[in-house]
Amino acid sequence: LRTFFQTAPTIYANIAFLPAQNRTDLQLQTLKEVQAEFVQATNANAPDKAALSNYQFHKQIGLMAANPYLMASLNRLLIDHTRLSQTFYRPADPEEKALVEKAVSQHDAMIAAIEKGEASLAMDLTLQHWDLSRDRLERFVHAAPLPANIVDFKGHKHAV
Repeated sequence: LRTFFQTAPTIYANIAFLPAQNRTDLQLQTLKEVQAEFVQATNANAPDKAALSNYQFHKQIGLMAANPYLMASLNRLLIDHTRLSQTFYRPADPEEKALVEKAVSQHDAMIAAIEKGEASLAMDLTLQHWDLSRDRLERFVHAAPLPANIVDFKGHKHAV
């Protein structure tokens, strides 16, 4: 996981830069269709479908980048990211639901940047999107500390 968290932003950022220069109209249309599926899944509170749509979204950006070296790394990252992100798409409260909605709007902004050919903006937006994802993923990776006083040892003659 440490390597995943170190590597993901580098790969995602570099993948995001290239579609603004390399994309075709058909690829952009496919990205918009995948985003519509992602929106539908998040609105329906369907975490499995949302995670898979998110996978397809980022994979499509990778395909648009047209870089086989980065794509190989992206494919590996997306496997782990998709598994971990299912927790993100199960919001437990309104604050978490707002974060999912923010992820949806970040996807929309990334599409707009790619469509306008704004490679640096696409990269910046992707890093912001990664930060949102990373913060939520880390919550499930780092276990909460146990309470300091689990058992009261006073009165237990065999306590260590």
